[in-house]
Amino acid sequence: MAATVMLGLSSTLAMAQQQPCIGNSAATTGPAAFGGAAIKMGAEIAIDEINAKGGVLGKKLSFVQYDDAGAPPRGVDNTRRIALADKCVAILGGYHSTVAVAQAEPVNEIGIPYVGVLAANTKAIENGANPNYMFRVSAKDKWVARFLVEQALKASKTGKIAFFYENTGWGNGALPDVKDAMAKAGKELVAAETFNWNDQDMSPQVIRARDAGADVVLFWALDREGNQILRSMDKVGYKPTVIGAWGIAGNLGELAGPLADGVEVIQTYTFMGDMDPKKKALWDKLQAKYGLKQPSDVKMPSGVANAYDAVYIIAAAIEKAGAFDWKKVHDALYTVNMDGLVAEYKPAFDAKDPERQDAILPKYYKLTVWVDGKLLPIEQTKYGKTN
Repeated sequence: MAATVMLGLSSTLAMAQQQPCIGNSAATTGPAAFGGAAIKMGAEIAIDEINAKGGVLGKKLSFVQYDDAGAPPRGVDNTRRIALADKCVAILGGYHSTVAVAQAEPVNEIGIPYVGVLAANTKAIENGANPNYMFRVSAKDKWVARFLVEQALKASKTGKIAFFYENTGWGNGALPDVKDAMAKAGKELVAAETFNWNDQDMSPQVIRARDAGADVVLFWALDREGNQILRSMDKVGYKPTVIGAWGIAGNLGELAGPLADGVEVIQTYTFMGDMDPKKKALWDKLQAKYGLKQPSDVKMPSGVANAYDAVYIIAAAIEKAGAFDWKKVHDALYTVNMDGLVAEYKPAFDAKDPERQDAILPKYYKLTVWVDGKLLPIEQTKYGKTN
């Protein structure tokens, strides 16, 4: 019995000995590999800066990243590996909402702080757990839906809006958010069309939206399927205004070519266009560390900036906690105040408000537009002058 008690105590002690590393499960292979690359760049630059100033609590931080290829089971396995084998003090979220939703259970079961930096599914973070170890420094679909519907109604001449969404946890989760945003504006969608990953021809969905009279179409799609929707629209001669969540912020310009011109996309950050000193300093470091040639080489700038800010928020929480301890860091995350790249986090999170497990408020969302294969701030393009 004594041996059993000692074994239990030693296991508990081992679990409490978190290490000064931040883990990440993200797609680093496959069509969305740019998402994992963006997270890695932002996290590593922030860690380099923090370590150059002495690290956190006298220890140097490190970054550990595993590939989940957008597959939820792999994301769950990676979460357990980061927490229980690597014993990292926190984990950053990846690109795919389907993975983030699956990670919520092991994250809350284990009690490791998770800070999402790309996946935007509302329920991934607002999951009902108490205490909730799922945080996010990224966009949230509930708020994105309101933002995009507002933009769509400004752009529409008829008030007729269609919605195209992928048949995944991300897309299906966004449908009620978009419908709710439309209802609050006194409107209903004239068409809600779904599709699967790797679908090649979206002509039936496109024709239904066209025949319903929609002059604006909202996309909840990834670049690959967004490209196919645009090609199907071109095939049937349908030219609505297209506004999308940031699933089409990676390489849509490359895939669709001129068909992508004018497609508007929400972002939290961009390196394109004019740079202020803070942005220029980060860009210079990205160039030097990763051999980038021009800002358009960054395929998911929001992922870079969100990850950068998330690392600084985690580091500040560790300092406030005074230990590399999951529970203490979790509690300290609610007390962090800082000026970041993307937003002013004052505070980053609010323990009294379930919606405020999300740090980036809608007022910091930005609208960008594809022009000649580049995603530019809309106000710096001809498209901004007509909105």
